[in-house]
Parts: sequence; structure tokens; C-alpha cells
Amino acid sequence: MTNVQTTLMLIDGELVEAASGKTLDSLNPATEEVIGRIPAGDTVDVDRAVVAATRAQLEWANTEMSHRAERLRAVAARVAERAEEILKLEVLDTGNTITKMRGDVGMGIKVLEYYAGLGLELKGSTIPASQRNLHFSVREPYGVVGRIIPFNHPIMFALSRMAAPLMAGNAIIIKPPESSSLSAGILAEICRDELPPGLVNIITGLGAEAGDAIVRHPDIKRLAFIGSVPTGLVIQKAAAEVSVKHVSLELGGKNPMLIFPDIDPEVAATAAVAAMNFAWQGQSCGSCSRLLVHESLYEEVLKRIVEKTERLVMGDPLDPSSQMGPMNSRMQLDKVEHYVRTAHEDGARLMTGGERPPGARFEHGYWHQPTVFADVTPEMRIGHEEIFGPLLSVFRWKDENEAIRIANSTEYGLTAAIWTNDLNAATRCIRRIKAGYVWVNGFSAHHLGTPFGGMGNSGLGREEGIEELLSYTETKTVHLALN
Repeated sequence: MTNVQTTLMLIDGELVEAASGKTLDSLNPATEEVIGRIPAGDTVDVDRAVVAATRAQLEWANTEMSHRAERLRAVAARVAERAEEILKLEVLDTGNTITKMRGDVGMGIKVLEYYAGLGLELKGSTIPASQRNLHFSVREPYGVVGRIIPFNHPIMFALSRMAAPLMAGNAIIIKPPESSSLSAGILAEICRDELPPGLVNIITGLGAEAGDAIVRHPDIKRLAFIGSVPTGLVIQKAAAEVSVKHVSLELGGKNPMLIFPDIDPEVAATAAVAAMNFAWQGQSCGSCSRLLVHESLYEEVLKRIVEKTERLVMGDPLDPSSQMGPMNSRMQLDKVEHYVRTAHEDGARLMTGGERPPGARFEHGYWHQPTVFADVTPEMRIGHEEIFGPLLSVFRWKDENEAIRIANSTEYGLTAAIWTNDLNAATRCIRRIKAGYVWVNGFSAHHLGTPFGGMGNSGLGREEGIEELLSYTETKTVHLALN
């Protein structure tokens, strides 16, 4: 019998249930067992959080940068102390494997510490607009910020994406993912102990209720969301119906990896399997889910990819030897199964996977084998729609123009990877590919201080660097008349 963990929300420095008393079950995606219950927050809870955040923010904005940095580092230290507890709970709640999830906890700590050191970069400027007067600008926080967190990296995104708003002098209301909110209960305890009451509020619940209440609250002027394009569009519309808001969006991707003929087939196959993020079940916005291979290497690279994919180990996510866990939810599994069916109908060639793994171990839970389809074309649904699951689509190309055409044939523009030893070819592709984050002979890695974000329908704004910090401030221009 699984122990059921009950978590609470954080509002005004107190751990509380939802005002309605309603809860949501949290399931272990590997077994479909109930492992936790979270409060089902709604508009009443969000309203209370905004009142508390508004009060706390006024005092926080008047604190020295050194004090803000000290408090962020205190949160990071407490997270480090409870890292193993957070890690195991996050694995059970998301289905992500423990080896990969360990990096998530560490990255969250690292980002808190990074932004704690950037406060003095919140600079204005002086402008020589006239000779007799003084003209300058200053940066001021928005006030109360709303952040809606996705299900694939809950604790990492909660920690890393609250750092910049707080350092810029804002208060924040965090909405964790409804399917993976248990680690947010631990974060709520840490923030209660280390930060002023009301500065950080954590509201769990359904997106259509708690999330919508955050988006529509007129006193929340700055919103940030990570998730799907359809939900991002809904957020933009809902926010615009209430008031003028600054909304940043980090949305989906159907990211291409281009393999040029000068790359060793073994190197290409190894990179392709890793870049697909099968270890995250493909549930990562930066996954290179479209592999574009030059025709001279196509069959050899494809054969090696199939061999490597079939060697991936699926099993207990808490076992360090497990390389793949289950999908996060029944909805995600159903979506993957749907795309497998449409790929067959469209004429793609199934190379491996495409179904639930065999054996009693996988009879329950949201399991799906890593799947590779060959001979994919841009017109096929698996060739241009984001699946957010363990399904790799492999394309063939003959010349560079064709490769660029395929790479740019979707509505997305988040990441891209270019594999070649030809510097001229790499430079040409960098300039022509529509993507906000490009690797050359690399994949997946994020480097702090470099702006991450997408073009096209992959989003608005940039995160993970100084641009994110500045985006949580407004510019005020001052004209000082001198005698």
C-alpha cells in the first residue's frame, strides 16, 4: 500500500488548504497509484495570495540588493539540504528517472545562486538629451508576478523561474502543474521559513481554475508561462480581456537536428538518440524530435539509431539503471498512441517501438516504448506537429536548400542542432534556420547567461540570462531640471 502524501499551498506565509476544501489526487505515472493529494485552489485562493503579495512586495522592493541576494541563497541552501527528499518525491510524481531528475534539483539551486549575484546589473542609463538638465532612467519592479509551471521539470522550473522576479524586486505567485505538484509542497515549507510572508505564494490546482484566475487577475501585470502553444494562446487572450499585461511565453518545439555527410554515422546516431531526450520520455520542449539526415548516410545512421534505441532500459524510475520512465499522464500517453496511428496512415516507416512495452511490469502506468519512424516528410502530422513524447521522426535530404526547407517547415522555432565539421556550412545554416537557440555539434545543453527562447509560435521573450532579469522590471525615465 502506497503512502499518500498530503501537501498544502503557501499563502501569506502560511501553509493552507484550498478555501473550498477540495483536493486533487496525484498519481504515480509508473503504477497509476494515488501517492498524494494537493489542494484544488481557485479564484478565492488567488485573490488572497494577490493581496498578500501586494503588501509583501512594497517592503521587498525597498530592501537592499544584498539582502535580496542573501534570502535567495538561503532558499538555495535549504533546497540543497532537502535535495534527496525532493528528488525521490519528484521522480514518483513525474515519472522522470532519478539520474536525470538529480540534475534538475541541482540546476534549480544553481539558477537561484546565479540570479542572486545579478542584482547590481539592474541599471538605468543617463542620456545627454540637453546640456542644462539631467536625463536618466531607472528600473522598477512590476509588483506581483504570476508564473505557471509545466509538468516535465516541476521543481527545476519553480526554483529557477522565481529567481529573476524576486531579485528584480517583485513578489510572485507560482502555479505548479496539476499532475506533478508534490515537490511544490516542500518548496512551500522552505519559502515560508526563509522569505517574508506573502513574497512567494504557491497555489496548486487545475489550470482552468487556479491558472486562469492568475492570468485574469487585474493586479498581476506580469505573467510568464512554459507549456504548449494552444495553452499559450489561451493565456494571451484571457490576459488581454482583463488589462494590459506583459506576457512571456516559452512554448513548444518541433526541433530539427541536421546531419551533414561529413559526420561519422556512429557519432550522428549517438547524438540523435541523446538529443531526442528519451530519458525524459521525449517530454522536453528542446528535444530534437526531427532528425534530418543526408541521403549518403541515411540508412546507416538509421540502422544505428534503431540499435541504440532498442537498448534503452525501461523500468523503475527510482533505479539508477533505468534510462526511461513512463509518460507523465494518461493524456500524454493517449496523445503519443494517436500519433503512432496517424504515422502508419500517412505512410511513415516504423523502425522500432510504437506500443506499450511487453511484460507484467508495464501492464499498469503510462508506458510507451521509444519509437522511431523513418521516411517522414513535412506534410505528415508527425513531421510538423509537436508530440511531446518518445517519438523520433527521421527525414532524408539531398542538398542544403532542401534541409533548410524541411527545418523551417513548422510553426515552431525553439531549438535546432547542426552537425558538420564544415564551418562555412554551419554558419550558413545558423543564419537561415528559424530558431532561437542553436547548437553546432551539440544538443540539449543550456548554459546560464545565454538567452533561451523561441521564434515563431515557440514563444516570446528570453530566459536564463540578464534579459530575463530585466524583463521583470519597467523603465521609468526622469528629466531633472537644473538651475
